[in-house]
Amino acid sequence: METKTLMDELPAATATAVEQLGTPLQPPSSNADDGGVSQEFRTPEELVAKSIAPVKREYLRPPPSRPSTNSNSNNTTVGVENDDAAEAERAPLLKDKKSKRQIKRERREEQKSPLHLCPGVAKSGKVSACPYGDKCRFSHDVEAFKAVKPADIEGSCPFLVYEGPCSYGLACRFAGTHRDDVSAPTENLPGKSSELNFFNKDTQKLLWKNKMKFPKAEVTLKLLGLKGNPKDKTLADNGENGQVAPKEPATDTKTDSNVVANDSISPSISPEDNVDGNNLADDARPLKKAKSSVNEICSSQVSSGLSVQGGVPDGNFGVNKSEPTADTMTDSDKSLKLHPREKKLIDFRDKLYLAPLTTVGNLPFRRVCKVLGADVTCGEMAMCTNLLQGQAAEWALLRRHSSENLFGVQICGSYPDTVTKTVELIEQECSVDFIDINMGCPIDVVVNKGAGSALLTKPMRMKSVVEAASSTVGTPVTIKVRTAYFEGKNRIDSLIADMGSWGATAVTIHGRSRQQRYSKPADWDYVYQCVRKAPKSLQVLGNGDVFSYVDWNNHKTECPELSTCMIARGALVKPWIFTEIKEQRHWDITSGERLDILKDYARFGLQHWGSDSKGVETTRHFLLEWLGYTCRYIPVGLLDIIPQKINWRSPSYYGRDDLETLMASDSAADWVRISELVLGKVPSGYSFAPKHKSKAYDRAENG
Repeated sequence: METKTLMDELPAATATAVEQLGTPLQPPSSNADDGGVSQEFRTPEELVAKSIAPVKREYLRPPPSRPSTNSNSNNTTVGVENDDAAEAERAPLLKDKKSKRQIKRERREEQKSPLHLCPGVAKSGKVSACPYGDKCRFSHDVEAFKAVKPADIEGSCPFLVYEGPCSYGLACRFAGTHRDDVSAPTENLPGKSSELNFFNKDTQKLLWKNKMKFPKAEVTLKLLGLKGNPKDKTLADNGENGQVAPKEPATDTKTDSNVVANDSISPSISPEDNVDGNNLADDARPLKKAKSSVNEICSSQVSSGLSVQGGVPDGNFGVNKSEPTADTMTDSDKSLKLHPREKKLIDFRDKLYLAPLTTVGNLPFRRVCKVLGADVTCGEMAMCTNLLQGQAAEWALLRRHSSENLFGVQICGSYPDTVTKTVELIEQECSVDFIDINMGCPIDVVVNKGAGSALLTKPMRMKSVVEAASSTVGTPVTIKVRTAYFEGKNRIDSLIADMGSWGATAVTIHGRSRQQRYSKPADWDYVYQCVRKAPKSLQVLGNGDVFSYVDWNNHKTECPELSTCMIARGALVKPWIFTEIKEQRHWDITSGERLDILKDYARFGLQHWGSDSKGVETTRHFLLEWLGYTCRYIPVGLLDIIPQKINWRSPSYYGRDDLETLMASDSAADWVRISELVLGKVPSGYSFAPKHKSKAYDRAENG
């Protein structure tokens, strides 16, 4: 059998880099005595029945040995499922947890090191360019920085595609490719990177000082009876047994919900504790012209009994001087709510929807998926409480690229007031096409705070959250749920008929319970049952285990009423699934083509996080997180039965070339080697520990 080597497949420069990484990998053997063990004596059908990938016999190999010491000088912690003893010996010892004061002190000392050059000085090359002078926290010693700066990375600066010089100047790891005008004044990086939804500093300060106004949210909460004296309220969150739920602290939870306006607001909703009701200050907040018109705000103020002079609210904007009576609130019901025809409508039918994915579903990854055919993208789940506190890291999750023509954000919260204020703030500050509320997140830290899947046990609170959010904003609101909280006690089918009247534009159903997490196949029969019970005005999307165009076609054929399928882990393992669905083919992608996708991701990451040393290592970190999923892909040409299923366990196998074999490795050390092909050598002493340790694959049964 003729086998191509890695050196034959890759360009000369890349092949040289691979050759320098270490000893070449062994080619596949056509003999059956390579230790392929029990799989040699099983038919492909028997392997599939046991959820083992039916890899062709000539490509099988024994599980790779795990040396106790790392052959490279760089220590790497274990991979996503590699927590066995052999890998643990290779991992560096965990350092003792440092106090915040110690971390702050070390950070200040690090900033003063020559390696951390002042950004202003780096851009211009002149010490006088820094406006802070001697008070600057960073180093101004240009010569010392050049002496300790790491070597440039092979390739061209990712910002050369934009007009003007690179904004990182001397600190750029591709400085050798800069043009002669590198020292010329430059514009801010955001304008160059074609990114949207940057967090406004003035808004952040108002949130920090607790002076942010939420006029629409306040009026909506009063109309729905969700704002008032907590002592006079009764919590009826549990719709099944009517038990009074204990009071929970206001926290952010990741929620995915699609909400639209309904014709009338039901006054019989069970009220919730208002934890943020006293956060309004007397200072007036200026209106933002780009996001909401004065007339809309004024109409809300008139309907709620607030004084308006000359078409403009009085000085105490957002503060109700005279509490409206129940009659006033009832009469103003229709004037406050947007008619469904006034809302922007989104048609999800037959569109390829990339699910919101924590950690890995960042902006560079979404750009890769857009290039490969995704139609709808959604940002990573953001916690409502963190957004209302003005945390910049949380607001960064709402960032949008100009290529994302149909883009939404996903938020998570426990209570109607926090979710309602968050959606109003997002509509005012960001450019989004829809807002998704996550009511299916199974993570313990989220569920324990009453958010995510915990809302499935409190249908009345679900209704309150969706109605309040959809009544406050004109942006379509969607929701994402699981079949139930406990396995075997499905309940979405009993709620979906009313979700349209709550105001949801669309609902996505993940065919698993919270208790199930990601184990066992998704229950698509139950998803179909819910779709058929849903009103025609409510779009229903399915989610779970879509891993090929065959899966997509089967779901659309068996349930034509299904709007579309949301693709999550399938896109993490093989982002070209969008191309396969659109072209209706199994793409036997080569290792060289997969490397090109990784190079695109690295370029997008450098444009997003920066091309200096910090940006390079941030890009590398998220690339390694992603490689923890891509290693699960098995090339089409190596399988006896296609297409691959997402729950198949992969045996150890050789690829058709060295790079394909390397990409199949589940060792974090090999992922680091792959990252060095696109981002250069890792720093001395580099270590990596994956954030996600998925239980979908069992290391003990792998092989």
